[in-house]
Amino acid sequence: MRKRIYWLLPDLGSARRTMDELLLARITEHYIHFVAAEGAPMEGLHAANVLQTSDLVEAAQYGALIGSGLGAAGGVAAAFAFGPASPAALVIGLAAVGAMLGTWSASMIGSSTPSRRLKRFDQAIGDGHYLLIVDVPRTRVSEIERLLHRTHPEAHFEGREPNVPAFP
Repeated sequence: MRKRIYWLLPDLGSARRTMDELLLARITEHYIHFVAAEGAPMEGLHAANVLQTSDLVEAAQYGALIGSGLGAAGGVAAAFAFGPASPAALVIGLAAVGAMLGTWSASMIGSSTPSRRLKRFDQAIGDGHYLLIVDVPRTRVSEIERLLHRTHPEAHFEGREPNVPAFP
């Protein structure tokens, strides 16, 4: 299990040094993500992708939940209306179809919606700061925070995210 930590860094040089520190601390690049203003230089940094910068995962989860519920309700209605030989199979099948359609349609919307978690950083990113998003094993959170406080006094700790999505 991991915790997501946010840091604001003032410039590209600081962001690169922070990336190097985290790699030396054995945090793999897969768990280190940077967000900067559009067009800002990102050489040497692992840029955040759509999974970190949008509401894709959360939207897909809601879509699956709502779609499966609607599909199951449709299956129950169809079972009463048509009286098939296997009403349970009809309900389960339509719930599965609903979950797939709900996940697909909601993820299309979620991928184009900026992350609500990152909304609070819009001003700082617009002012040229770099946002570091790092997913750290729960047992190493304090260690990594102390390391970054000690080695990067120019950086600002911006808090932790209690629940890291499983996919990003």
